[in-house]
Amino acid sequence: MTSNASPFIVIHDLSKHYDQGNTRSIVLKNITLTINSGEFIAIVGSSGSGKSTLMNLIGLLDQPSSGSYLLNQRITTQLNDDELASVRNETIGFVFQQFNLLPRFNVRQNVGLPLRYRGLSESIIETKTQQALEKVGMSQYIHYYPRQLSGGQQQRIAIARALVGDPQIILADEPTGALDSVTGQTIIQLFRALHAEGRTILMVTHDERIASECPRQITMADGKIIRERIS
Repeated sequence: MTSNASPFIVIHDLSKHYDQGNTRSIVLKNITLTINSGEFIAIVGSSGSGKSTLMNLIGLLDQPSSGSYLLNQRITTQLNDDELASVRNETIGFVFQQFNLLPRFNVRQNVGLPLRYRGLSESIIETKTQQALEKVGMSQYIHYYPRQLSGGQQQRIAIARALVGDPQIILADEPTGALDSVTGQTIIQLFRALHAEGRTILMVTHDERIASECPRQITMADGKIIRERIS
């Protein structure tokens, strides 16, 4: 872990199950995990290991069946829907495998969307959008639409959208999964540069080679953390 850093995420005994009739599917089993501010962590595991479910819980896209989760010293299970939406918008930046860009919106509109949900003025949105695009090297594409961009360019736009609200943590779910290896490596180098600025980044991947780029790697299997390694 990062030395002299404060705990930003504290998870204790977290479990998740889904019930269908008389059948219970246990996806996560008693996960205990601390993530400090400024860390760059990879959660790695095969399909069905529980890594994406854990990411969804950390991102407040789902709620645990049991256990506790403190995000920046807030007990997340006590937040109502409006509070959860506010924390997601202001605290967390999301990057997804399939980019999740809106096809009818151009780059400027896609990147600025999280700020519009905050009700900020157009001038502030314009300034922050331009700054985010410059950070990922995509400011010249501000009027393009997703269909006009390559996969790697779309992922850079998605990262700019995650950055635009200056989140305290970036959650990236298989951010290189839809990209070729060369483009994927470029995206990882961008994450490394963001981490060097002090950003907290949590990345889910099935690719151990990609995971090895992160200073801390957490390996999951069958809904449990089975190994941790710090480079």
